[in-house]
Amino acid sequence: MAVYAKDIRNVALIGHSGEGKTTLAEALLFNAGVLDRFGKVDDGNSTMDFDPEEISRRISISLSVANCSYKGAKINIIDVPGYFDFECEMLEALTVADSAIIVTSATGSMSVGTEKALEYCLEHKIPAVLFVNGIDKENSNFRATVDAIKERFNKVSSIIVPELAGNKMTGYVNAVNGEYVSFSGKGEMPAALKSEYEDVRSAIIEIAAESDDELMMKFFDGEELTAEEITRGFATTLLNGATVPVLAGSALQRQGIDQLLDFIVGTLPSPEARPTVDAAGNVIVPDANASVILRVFKTIADPFVGRLSIFKVIRGTLKSGMTLKNLTSGTNEKISQVYFMKGKKQDPADCACAGDIAALAKLSATGTGDVLSESGDIELKSVELPRPVYSRAVYAAKKGDEDKVFGGLSKLKDEDIAFTVTKDPETGEMLLSGLGDTQLDVICKKLKSKFNCEAVLKDPRIPYRETIRKSVEAEGKHKKQSGGAGQYGHCKVRFEPGAADGVFEFVDAVVGGTVPRQFIPSVEKGLRQAIQKGVLTQLYPMVNLKATLFDGSSHPVDSKDIAFQMAAILAYKAGCEKASPVLLEPIYELNITVPADYLGDIMGDMNKRRGRIMGTEMVGGKQVVTAEVPLSEILKYATDLRSMTQGRGKYEMKYVRYEEVPPTSAPKIIEDAKKLLEEE
Repeated sequence: MAVYAKDIRNVALIGHSGEGKTTLAEALLFNAGVLDRFGKVDDGNSTMDFDPEEISRRISISLSVANCSYKGAKINIIDVPGYFDFECEMLEALTVADSAIIVTSATGSMSVGTEKALEYCLEHKIPAVLFVNGIDKENSNFRATVDAIKERFNKVSSIIVPELAGNKMTGYVNAVNGEYVSFSGKGEMPAALKSEYEDVRSAIIEIAAESDDELMMKFFDGEELTAEEITRGFATTLLNGATVPVLAGSALQRQGIDQLLDFIVGTLPSPEARPTVDAAGNVIVPDANASVILRVFKTIADPFVGRLSIFKVIRGTLKSGMTLKNLTSGTNEKISQVYFMKGKKQDPADCACAGDIAALAKLSATGTGDVLSESGDIELKSVELPRPVYSRAVYAAKKGDEDKVFGGLSKLKDEDIAFTVTKDPETGEMLLSGLGDTQLDVICKKLKSKFNCEAVLKDPRIPYRETIRKSVEAEGKHKKQSGGAGQYGHCKVRFEPGAADGVFEFVDAVVGGTVPRQFIPSVEKGLRQAIQKGVLTQLYPMVNLKATLFDGSSHPVDSKDIAFQMAAILAYKAGCEKASPVLLEPIYELNITVPADYLGDIMGDMNKRRGRIMGTEMVGGKQVVTAEVPLSEILKYATDLRSMTQGRGKYEMKYVRYEEVPPTSAPKIIEDAKKLLEEE
């Protein structure tokens, strides 16, 4: 049966890892009557964490979707990983969710994941509610938790008055609707709560009144707002991002879950209240009778069904048999069976209406982020994903498995768009890049379990280069006589820094025909071959080398192309060894964004890494440090920065230039290069 946009709630569960998002999803589904048993993450049988890696690690590594019906509404729950390596999963989910529930533990403090989730929702105007989880634990502290969050975010306001035994919550009063909830059984609101309840309710009524001129006039005239007006006004302020309400409960004990379901249905926005906006800023009304537009926000590989594309219907009604155009690839996709998801389970459906979330199998040319349209005349904003900053060199553990490893990585790219596989043009290594070591480790584990091949990750080789610092002249003579035709080539070459293109420049300055014209290209060819390996390491290329051929000699019979190539190589080695050769290392610019409290730590750390601070500026309440630092010093900076800032810092990096390696560092690099050559 079709469900229309006004009756749908698309809710993303986001926040710090380990705060109970997956358990909350399980509790919501169980209390709504969808599940006949309450699964647990620790037991490996929860609805949302079904991937073998998720079960073994006991953390979510990929977003998952399930739906339930509750009091006339359909709720699509998107359970999002909280671990920072999987941040892109959250960003994908929030492109289609109409609201977010930020799950945080009642620890008495604000977790980093809560802080980052709130920042993102407020910045992008995503309606959000905080759910303080685990209030049943002995060491829980609801008030301290809310106070810690309010200190950083003044839009956060609790809409419940807690009933406490010590710091442990035993019930609460909802100040929006006046409902008293006792976790030990229903009863009357305790008299001790009434004073605080009146204060909180007055604040909520004022927030609700601010949403509407008519309600504001009524409020100022001293008239009572009805329960319906308070709820409607409060929902409007939440939709506009003017407030972030706080609820509480225990997902594991299923306390406060029915009240959260009531809040989702009664207060959180529908797709009709929060329609999608296209790239030009135009609102796309979620009209079930209009032409179909859908956005794919997740792709998963199901072992039975194959490739599953999870999407939100932006407009129209999607039915089997339709043909939609993929606006990204330009190809047409034939729509087969439509499914509604419940974790790994797919329920076949006749159609999916505007605002709903569903899945399709076997879309041949559609990936995560693609938009499919019936009319082909729409463009949606693309989600800005963080760029990979952590790279490891990837090899097949078993010789001959290279095709399996890299073919498997290509298929895993469908599931996780946050990693890349690229070839380093300098070193020839294949680099697997992502947001952190856990993400790359998960990818390698999936390679083994899904494609029966094993990858090995190593620190990537730094693409050092060599150059010379002074001008020298050298000669190379290749003479070979072994019976029959001999070989003879002789050239004199001046080597100096300063190639016109920054890599290699060859100048022909021969006069008098000492080197015959037909062999001058042979000298250049030999030199171009020789500079692929420098003279210090025999591994890294020589750059910025100007070579001037000014003299030489030949033999009327034995001179030939190969002889002059060899002579050029000999001249190169003899000359460059005397021309003060030095190593060059790549320098990268880092833009590091951190809270101001960490500025001193970041700057001190950069100095230890041979970095140069280029400047700092305050952007959006955070410090942005610009620094230039050698690549060799920041191979694991993603992990180090996360450790220094408890996950609050982020950075982007880009190549800027090469610089000389300090004399104190060069011997170790040369020694390592020789060891590498011996191993190869």
